[in-house]
Amino acid sequence: MPKTKVQGVIFGLIMSYAMAIGMEIYNSSINMGVNLTEGVGFSAMTYGVLAAAMKEASFMGIIVFVISNLWGNRIGAGIAAKHVDPERDNPYFCMLMRQAGTVMIMCPSMSLVATILFNVILAGNPVTNLPVIWIGTVIKNFPMAFFWNMFAAAPFTRLAFGFLDKHVFSRGVRLQGETA
Repeated sequence: MPKTKVQGVIFGLIMSYAMAIGMEIYNSSINMGVNLTEGVGFSAMTYGVLAAAMKEASFMGIIVFVISNLWGNRIGAGIAAKHVDPERDNPYFCMLMRQAGTVMIMCPSMSLVATILFNVILAGNPVTNLPVIWIGTVIKNFPMAFFWNMFAAAPFTRLAFGFLDKHVFSRGVRLQGETA
């Protein structure tokens, strides 16, 4: 896990982009009708869908990073703290509860951003439809966000950060702005 502020930023960026990429692939697939392909559903993924998703993830990752640092991580940790005791509970369970609490805050937050950006600004839906579109977006995204975070993005982030920790940070390599 991160030991310095710079490492925390690196960990946060990896996690933010891991979540953004997964969620954008999911949403781009749905928007392009891939999930409706008879007999194969999401298995009908194309490179066009992947390209569209990566384009959107390039800027959505930064938005995820900002929102998670402004309130998502903090409130998610607070939610977890109400349900676990780090002194008594298994550390892995505490970590999973923190992830779940963070998803509980980040999914509605990012769904609101996506609704405003993609449905109101880019698609031209009236602002008066924002609440109902946002509710539908949360309903669509929450299961994917939860399972993607638990079983893909967070394990990948821990693996990638562990690699960096072993091969970069622990060898005394300092990143610009990092102090001992």
